[in-house]
Amino acid sequence: MKVILLENVKKIGSIGEVIDVKRGFARNFLIANKKALYASKENISQVEKIKSELSKKDNEKKKNAKQTAEQINKKEYLIKKLSTENNELYGSVKPTEISKIILDTNKVDIKPSMIQPITEIKSLGKFKVKISLHSEVDAEITIKVESAESIQ
Repeated sequence: MKVILLENVKKIGSIGEVIDVKRGFARNFLIANKKALYASKENISQVEKIKSELSKKDNEKKKNAKQTAEQINKKEYLIKKLSTENNELYGSVKPTEISKIILDTNKVDIKPSMIQPITEIKSLGKFKVKISLHSEVDAEITIKVESAESIQ
């Protein structure tokens, strides 16, 4: 299915580009999230007219993402979780918890969907976490997991 992108989408394409994607991806993700339109003649001419406006919006989003990245990049956040004697956690550290800690510490609102742990956090120690703030802007933080108390 051919669609026209309304914003830069990582690993897919850039604003105004006509791309061919699977029908489900187009309907359920790109069009549903207003990232693309069906590639009809009318839509193509409409996107050509508003392309500069869309680029300005995207550049503003990118600028905001860079500012956020400067605030949180290379920082370390501490999370205390219950653990067993052999340093394994009961459950794991989820992106929602990481997002909440960043909000509490730095007053920066990051959606859990932007957070991508490099490995699943299921034990005590330090873990690298990548945060995708924009299609071209990423930040990397460290999550230090310590034991709250071990259960006997």
